[in-house]
Amino acid sequence: MSDDYYHRRTAITRLAVSPTDESLLRNTIEEWKQGCQIAVDKAWERCHSKSDVQQLAYDDVRENTSLGSQHAILACHQAAENIKSCISRRQDGKKASKPTYTSPTVTYDSRTITIFPEKEQVSLTTYGDHARVRADLVLPDDEDGYQHQYLDSDEWEPTESTLHYRDEEWYLHLGFRKPKQDAEEATENGTVLGVDLGVNEIAVTSTARFFSAGELNHNRREFERVRGDLQECGTRNAHRTLEHVSGREDEYVKHVLHSVANGIVEEALRYHCDGIVFEELDGIRERLPEAAWHSEWAFDRLYEYVEYKAEARGLFVETTNPKNTSKRCAKCGYVHDDNRPSRDTFECQKCGNQNHADYNAAKNVADVYLRREQQSSRGRGVSQYALKSGTVTPNRGYTPYSTESETESTDKPHPQRSERVSASE
Repeated sequence: MSDDYYHRRTAITRLAVSPTDESLLRNTIEEWKQGCQIAVDKAWERCHSKSDVQQLAYDDVRENTSLGSQHAILACHQAAENIKSCISRRQDGKKASKPTYTSPTVTYDSRTITIFPEKEQVSLTTYGDHARVRADLVLPDDEDGYQHQYLDSDEWEPTESTLHYRDEEWYLHLGFRKPKQDAEEATENGTVLGVDLGVNEIAVTSTARFFSAGELNHNRREFERVRGDLQECGTRNAHRTLEHVSGREDEYVKHVLHSVANGIVEEALRYHCDGIVFEELDGIRERLPEAAWHSEWAFDRLYEYVEYKAEARGLFVETTNPKNTSKRCAKCGYVHDDNRPSRDTFECQKCGNQNHADYNAAKNVADVYLRREQQSSRGRGVSQYALKSGTVTPNRGYTPYSTESETESTDKPHPQRSERVSASE
């Protein structure tokens, strides 16, 4: 049955792994990365279907790694998916170089992972002739934790899952699927949350939630000052301390980005959204050169955090073309360079609409995505985006919420009244 006939969900949980088993899993990941690289090197510019890559590279993967037969097949399939993605990017006029595998992840399927819901455990295949690893799923104490609706259900069937090692912890992204009741099923009047990434704000949503970059910028400047002092010192001890400080800074930025990602997903759930829409990240560092809050990988990392957190809650995450989102009026659609007289200010030269520039852009991000959806023959069925006080449909305009709890007299955020959320929250 085609993937189009399935609902898919991911349940993310931490794993409790013993030191011995951790060593086995680390080595398995290294073998996996090597296997994927061998398959890509073999098939690059030659083929991209799973069956073709498997036929071409399987023997080499088996011969040059300690992966078992099924994981060798999965590595070939992973390589095929990545090559296909590169081809798609090139067809869109974007650059795409041969993939390299550095992320500490490994894919599992029904033959390489066994889930024991009643014991809240999993069994994972490792490399070579080593025994399987049996690990506890660290699930929420509250049985209302979202993972239980998949683990304890007869409707949801386990499918491909991925093991991740990040922030010195092991996480398992458990995949589940169930057949759709109707192959043509689509969400009617589905809602999306628009998100704009900015300079003074890490992110702003179409519901007027602001994630300020102020505290993060201040702390990064402090880290920079300390690094500068240590570099001037130049001693071996100072060099070791410098490495430690840099590591602390990276961990701090990750913590902030996790907090922002949690807030964005919470906002989408609060307003009953079906998905979250960002502007495309390609070229964003060039578009936002003054965004001091970002480190080299911050934009991609924030998107990645939102993506897996949202997926775990049943939300999709997509991107749309950022062209003109910063200078288009979200109220009347007029586009002009003078609409944005300053970094934070938006003033439409046609209708007089005034707003925070990033908030206006967040609404445009959602609007552009919805207009693209209307032209798609296989869209998600979403037709409106969420505001703090109601929803907007590109063709039908604004509709206020019917309940009093989410309404306001106006949707225009004001500096003294807009919801400003500290990045450390």
